[in-house]
Amino acid sequence: MEKLLKELKVKIIELLNLIDVNPDDIREDDQLVGGHLDIDSIDVLEMVIMIEKDYGVKIDSKELGIKAFATLRTLAEYIYGNSRALPV
Repeated sequence: MEKLLKELKVKIIELLNLIDVNPDDIREDDQLVGGHLDIDSIDVLEMVIMIEKDYGVKIDSKELGIKAFATLRTLAEYIYGNSRALPV
């Protein structure tokens, strides 16, 4: 799980072009959407596409998205629990 958390931090920074952010600036349990990273609904859409492409995991409803994108940890837990590409 720790490897996935670190990987997601790097991917989010690169995907959203967060030039003044490094992985250590993203805390696993901080609010992800609307938090200090200023991630908005367009950013979430980009992340949903990346998650589906890179991990084979779909987030196909608003309700699921709200739960999955609450924090980086909840996102990683959702991906880890639903990906066939990750080792168990």
